[in-house]
Amino acid sequence: MPTFKPAYLIHGDDHGRIAERRARLRAMAESASGLSGIELFEGDACTADAVAGALTAMTFAVGRRFVIADGVERWKDADVATVAAAMEGLDPAALTVAFFAREDSRAKAPAALHKAVEAAGGQIAAENVLNKRALPGWIATQAAELGISIDKQAAKALLAQVGERQQRLLRELEKLALEYGPGAAIGVDEVHDCCASSAERRSWELADALAAGDEQQALRLLVELRQQGERLPSLLYQMVRRVRDALAIAEALAAGKPAAQVRKTLRMPSFAADRLIADVSKRDPEAYRRALELLADLEVESRGGIGMNGGELSEDTAAVRAVIAAAR
Repeated sequence: MPTFKPAYLIHGDDHGRIAERRARLRAMAESASGLSGIELFEGDACTADAVAGALTAMTFAVGRRFVIADGVERWKDADVATVAAAMEGLDPAALTVAFFAREDSRAKAPAALHKAVEAAGGQIAAENVLNKRALPGWIATQAAELGISIDKQAAKALLAQVGERQQRLLRELEKLALEYGPGAAIGVDEVHDCCASSAERRSWELADALAAGDEQQALRLLVELRQQGERLPSLLYQMVRRVRDALAIAEALAAGKPAAQVRKTLRMPSFAADRLIADVSKRDPEAYRRALELLADLEVESRGGIGMNGGELSEDTAAVRAVIAAAR
């Protein structure tokens, strides 16, 4: 059973990483207390009065309660004062409040909120995007924490191999640590031998497998990409775009248009267009409409909303179920 702090503040300009942190916290909270133990405030509903009311409300809920406030970068000091007063009486054994702030040049989590979380014995974590020049040093630091060393050229090779996203880089470093063991010195050859190539091509393959109705291939690629640290929103973008293309093709074919005419409307190499048209011709347009509905619902859940699954599934489980259903 994980242990929880009474308060958290997750803030920064890496909005994708913040969304992942929120999804992970929510999954852990659901595992610990069930849906009834979570109160979520986001968007316009994330007001200081609403959050303070949830913190001070009497409840008969059994187990730890979780209050999640997403959007506190819009709060002012007066809002923080309202919530800080409610936090003074928190029972650290019974309630956790988590604040999420997606910051930019104009909106920041108030300094007063930092102080309130610290005063409550909570934890503050910054999730910021590093510029490209800082990434090799960050890679070296993360590698050292995993018990391995990586030279500058190898760090640059890793960036070229898997991209600049820190989550993916960390997953690849973990793979290197497992593959070569404690104390290993990682060079360019080790990076090339062990680390995944760019996920972009495999993301396209996932989208194509979904359009073709290849359930096993789509599921395998989804699991591999998620284990590699790929964010669900970026994978959804590729899948939705390809399924929309497939729906347009299916509707054109159903309307009696010849494949040669349909091919002219596609912005892709002729061999890829021919393969996509052949795959689509085996499925009904309604299958693609249903697939788009499933993917849209998955996107809602990935952003913390309540979809067809009622928010009861983890992000990965919901993704697996949606992709299987869409491929079928």
